[in-house]
Amino acid sequence: MLPGSGMIGRVETTGLELEVAAYDDPASVRFVDAVQAFYRERYGGIDRTPVDPAEFAPPRGIFLLGALPGVGPVCCGGWRRLTAEAIPAADRGVLRPLDAEIKRMWVDPAHRRRGFAVALLEELERTAAAAGCRRTVLETGTRQPEAEALYRRQGYRPIPNFGVHRDEPDSTCFARGLDPRGGGRAARG
Repeated sequence: MLPGSGMIGRVETTGLELEVAAYDDPASVRFVDAVQAFYRERYGGIDRTPVDPAEFAPPRGIFLLGALPGVGPVCCGGWRRLTAEAIPAADRGVLRPLDAEIKRMWVDPAHRRRGFAVALLEELERTAAAAGCRRTVLETGTRQPEAEALYRRQGYRPIPNFGVHRDEPDSTCFARGLDPRGGGRAARG
């Protein structure tokens, strides 16, 4: 079962406190705007993927803010559960019902290289598995080599491109299986 709101845990190794937030909460919007500004800088435009904030509310998904005591929010990310009806015909060979699509992973540049992205990603995987999702999928791009490296280190494998960026040469998509018992990551391989 997914938490509805509020703090869901503290990652002791990083001091990061993870909290469920609404996708359209002002604190979340600040980070989503930062992600989109980054995309404009790297790609010349924003991510055009349609996003409904309700898709990131439990039980359909989750949006997390990671905060440091005395500092406030420093990162964000979310996932939304894909259903058979929501998967476009062009993506049916790539995406599956019960996939959790990860969106808007972002760590404030002043707080990078401290393990926050890994901690956030692991919590997104854990909550997606707990909600019955079988796999996480995501889209990033070749102009984000640091993101591609993170996902590969965490066991993500390339899959064919999907979504509004499926035909864009700068787009890269990845997937990782989840433990069906709800514990998060499935074994690599």
